[in-house]
Amino acid sequence: MKIYYFSEFPYHEYPDEEGEKYPSLRLTFPNTYFDPGKGTELFKRYFDECMYVDELGFDGIMVNEHHNTPSCMNASCNLTAAVLARTTQQAKILLLGNILPIHDNPVRLAEEIAMIDVISGGRVISGMVRGTGVETLATNGNPMDNRARFEECHDLVIKTWTTPGPFRWEGEHYNFRVVNPWMVPVQKPHPPVWVPGTASPETAQWAARHGYTYVAFLTPLDVTEDLFQIYRTAATEAGRQTVADNFGYLICCYVAETQEKADEQARHFIWRMGTTTRGPREYMNPVGYRTQAGEQVAARRAIRPLIQQSFEELKENYHIVCGTPETVLETLEYLHNRLGMDHMIFYGQESRMSHDATMSNIGLFGKEVLPTVQKW
Repeated sequence: MKIYYFSEFPYHEYPDEEGEKYPSLRLTFPNTYFDPGKGTELFKRYFDECMYVDELGFDGIMVNEHHNTPSCMNASCNLTAAVLARTTQQAKILLLGNILPIHDNPVRLAEEIAMIDVISGGRVISGMVRGTGVETLATNGNPMDNRARFEECHDLVIKTWTTPGPFRWEGEHYNFRVVNPWMVPVQKPHPPVWVPGTASPETAQWAARHGYTYVAFLTPLDVTEDLFQIYRTAATEAGRQTVADNFGYLICCYVAETQEKADEQARHFIWRMGTTTRGPREYMNPVGYRTQAGEQVAARRAIRPLIQQSFEELKENYHIVCGTPETVLETLEYLHNRLGMDHMIFYGQESRMSHDATMSNIGLFGKEVLPTVQKW
């Protein structure tokens, strides 16, 4: 099994009582609480942590982006990835990813990802995502168009990577007189494409028809199994065989010398599970963003949403895995066997977890857990 380190590059450098004054930390929390000087120092430490991950032999480093929220400082995952492309040596650079529906220039996006692939020597995995409702609202997008823009943007990016230019593109949402970028990827026919999911059956089906790796993000195990089965069914219908490489799963994880130390640090993940998800329903799920089928799957998660679960419940539900190297290995083996996936994203830092605590987590996982897991 392959392991990819992940941090959202959070900015939790403000008083919590200030955040509580607003409906949500996403969209409405004023950016006057952002201190660029503190942001500079945070970026330095986050990049240092990623370099340590690379030194220890992790299979990859995942970066993402979100907007209008302190939970993620990455305004562009491509900028973060470009830094990693030059400062790391062997780890895959997993972009999970670019929010396709909010991009008005897919050709520019294809150029940027190709440029990162060239700088890194062919280490890019290009994740393509629909984004949260927050990104759609903030960019004045029509939620009804989200999936159509996602799919057309994807189609143009792939064609830009694989079809010699110049050519013309005339679509429903994008029109280009000349597509002929000088920059093309190292990897042929194009970098691997991954797609994350949390509830939408259509996303799993779409990924399956294209043969892309599908990664479940913070979904209950029974929901994850159902989404993976939806993927398998759609792949079979499309004449594709599924293998473990088609599936991935994300967990929040902390490894320490004792269970008590692991629990102490793993509690930082609660900020991501609860505080940063608080807000009006229309922020995350505006009308038209999900289909009826997607709403039905999401409703299963809403029975016990992450924000309402205690720390112990989050551990019991495998959203947070923490403990000694031995206990973490046991849990990861169980998840690997039950879900049958070849990729696991090790969400190893969040909230106000210190640099020292993060480096300790990366080090113990990399030295005591990673060598065994990579043999599975």
